[in-house]
Amino acid sequence: MMPLSSASNWLLRAGMVFGLSGCAATAPAALTPQRAAEAQQAIRQVLTTQAAAWNRGDIPAFMEGYWKSDSLVFIGRKGPTYGWQLTLDNYVKNYPTAAAMGQLDFSGLRITLLAPTAAQVVGQWHLARPAAGDVGGYFLLVLRQVDGQWKVVADHTNSAQ
Repeated sequence: MMPLSSASNWLLRAGMVFGLSGCAATAPAALTPQRAAEAQQAIRQVLTTQAAAWNRGDIPAFMEGYWKSDSLVFIGRKGPTYGWQLTLDNYVKNYPTAAAMGQLDFSGLRITLLAPTAAQVVGQWHLARPAAGDVGGYFLLVLRQVDGQWKVVADHTNSAQ
């Protein structure tokens, strides 16, 4: 048997995580309107907390919103990066100072619950950086509940500039 590529392995895991295999032993809890609203608020809070950490120049705190796993995937202009630590390392390398980081703002958030413990978020990001020039773009995040907390498990971010 040939080993799976990293991408195939991630897709296989994602299918299992999101219950796409059809082999779930029990049905997930119903997603009532109240539960959906609570989940959307919790997800919005993850992004608010991340933006606040970024704006303090605290990349490790920003990374707390991500799944601390080797299976985390971040897709940017240079292609996919797998793993929490490598994603952290890339942020530190690309944003070495608070001035380079600027002030982060998210807007146009569209949160869609895919299941009681899985969601996607589409939105726009903007970095106000007086010295280095503003940058921004769009993102698609996949989040899931990990140990009762919403975490980004996949992040596809692009730059519109």
